[in-house]
Amino acid sequence: MSSTFEVETSIPASRMFKAAVLEWHNLGPKIVPEHIKSIDFIHGDGSAGSIRQINFTPALPFVFAKERLDSIDHNNFEVKNTTIEGGDVGTKLECYSTHSKFTPTSSGGSIVKVTVTVKILPGVKPGDEQAKEKEAITKAIKATEAYLLAHPTVCV
Repeated sequence: MSSTFEVETSIPASRMFKAAVLEWHNLGPKIVPEHIKSIDFIHGDGSAGSIRQINFTPALPFVFAKERLDSIDHNNFEVKNTTIEGGDVGTKLECYSTHSKFTPTSSGGSIVKVTVTVKILPGVKPGDEQAKEKEAITKAIKATEAYLLAHPTVCV
């Protein structure tokens, strides 16, 4: 099952993409330190095919998630990734992926369109996973916006 939602920000698409995708391994722990302890590349350099491990704080019900960067389009500010291990993968979910596109707005900000696709493991009763993901992603986008507004020289 898939769901799509949009989050509007006052940050230009190129800057938001750079912070939330290209520099997330450095900025994520600073922007949402209550949830992210660290992010490490365990394969690759951040280009398509790379795998990064997101290490979470005790505030979350799981310790880590390994995420494969399936594709990154620098010209159109798009990224597709798949969680391949950790998080709810293997316990509640068979697979979990996101597709995010950062589109410029006429006001100089951007719209972040996110499509979340999950496949629930057989025998697991569907819950509110997608609603929780929408809330978590929206909070991370808004926290990134606030961080960039407070730090105008980051990711310019």
